[in-house]
Amino acid sequence: MEQLDYNLLFRWFVGLNMDDAIWDATVFTKNRQRLLEGDIADAFFAAVLKQARQRDLLSDEHFTVDGTLLEAWAGQKSFRRMDDNQLPPAAGTGEGSNPTVNFHGEKHSNETHCSTTDPDAMLARKSRGTGAMLAYRGHLLTENRNGLVISTLTTRAYGSAERDAALLMAESLPGTHRVTLGADKGYDAREFVDELRHMEITPHVAQNDTNRCSAIDERTTRHTGYQLSQKARKRVEEDQACRVLLPEIYERAIENDYFSKIISCDAPYF
Repeated sequence: MEQLDYNLLFRWFVGLNMDDAIWDATVFTKNRQRLLEGDIADAFFAAVLKQARQRDLLSDEHFTVDGTLLEAWAGQKSFRRMDDNQLPPAAGTGEGSNPTVNFHGEKHSNETHCSTTDPDAMLARKSRGTGAMLAYRGHLLTENRNGLVISTLTTRAYGSAERDAALLMAESLPGTHRVTLGADKGYDAREFVDELRHMEITPHVAQNDTNRCSAIDERTTRHTGYQLSQKARKRVEEDQACRVLLPEIYERAIENDYFSKIISCDAPYF
C-alpha cells in the first residue's frame, strides 16, 4: 500500500490515476485469507503461462532453477529453546509483548531452538558473512528461451531445501524427452546430480571445486550447451528471469473492473 502512494508503476498496474486516492490497507488484510484460499495468484500465474505457450515463447528443453531466502514474520526474540518453559512477562512489569532478552554467549540452532510465533520458520543465512534470520526458502524454475518463470515452490529453510525443491519441480516438467537443468554452485552435490541423471535430465550445474571434487565433470562441461546454460542461469540471479507477459491479462482485468471486484469480494476466479 505504501508503494501505491508514490510508485507510478504500481498505480498503473492496478488502474489508479496519479491523483486517485489509494485504498485503505485493512481492505487487503481483511481479505488476505480469502484470496489465499481462492488461489487468485495461482490463477494469474496459470493464465500468464497459458498465454506464453500460445505464443510459443517457452522452451521445452532447457531450464534453470534457483532459490532464495524469504524472511519470516517472526522476530529473533521469539527464537527460544524448545525446553524453555518460561512464561511471558506478567502484566505490570513494564516488559509488555517486547521483553528484554540477552542472547550474549548463547548458541542458537534449529535443532535446539524454535520460534514461538512461527514454528515452521528456521534460522538461515543467505551466504557466508551475512547475518542469520528466521526464514523460509523460495524456489523458481525458469525456461531458458525468454527467462520466464514456469514453476514456484516454498519450503522450510533446511540445508538441502534448494536441491530437494529442484527435484520436485523437475519431476513436473512435461514430456519424456531429455532436458537440461542449469543451477549455481549450491546445487553441486553428488546425490543431486546422480538423481537428475537418473531422471534423464542433463545437470548443467556450476562446478564447485573449492577444496573439494565437483560432481560435474568433462562429460558435461565440454559441451557448448553447458556454457549457454551458465549464461542463462545468471539471468535468474540478476532478477531478469522474473519477466512475465502481463499486458493482455492486465487489459482484460481493467476492462472487467477486476481490481475493484477484488476489493468488494465479487471477483470471479479465472
